[in-house]
Amino acid sequence: MCKGAATWARLHEKGGKRHEMPCHHNLVEYLEAYIEGAAIAADAKGYLFRTARGRTSQLSDKPMAQHDVYRMIRRRAEDASLRTKIGCHSFRATGITEYLRNGGKLEVARQMANHESARTTGLYDRRNDQVSLDEVERILI
Repeated sequence: MCKGAATWARLHEKGGKRHEMPCHHNLVEYLEAYIEGAAIAADAKGYLFRTARGRTSQLSDKPMAQHDVYRMIRRRAEDASLRTKIGCHSFRATGITEYLRNGGKLEVARQMANHESARTTGLYDRRNDQVSLDEVERILI
């Protein structure tokens, strides 16, 4: 991979939508490490995220279904002692919120999320959900 050259993600989304956008440099590193660790680099036409063969920790050539992904996320959250129910949309909301919190524009977030309307993107904006310590300290007891 060339330094400075953007790596693009080609996403196949629900409803048959396809979406392309550049990958964050950290994502590129994580994906390269995953592909190497999973030993799937030689299978360029294969699925990136695959099911495991039973409880062997060996990957099959079959793709993970939506319910497999959700169950995996729930197991990992439980292992991390998270009580909040999370799923794929939690990650999407976090990404959009952090992008906006760091000065990003709603219209660009809409394009990245591949939403038809900025109103839909706004549903994922969690910037106003956090109460800061400064606000709590305003309570005089």
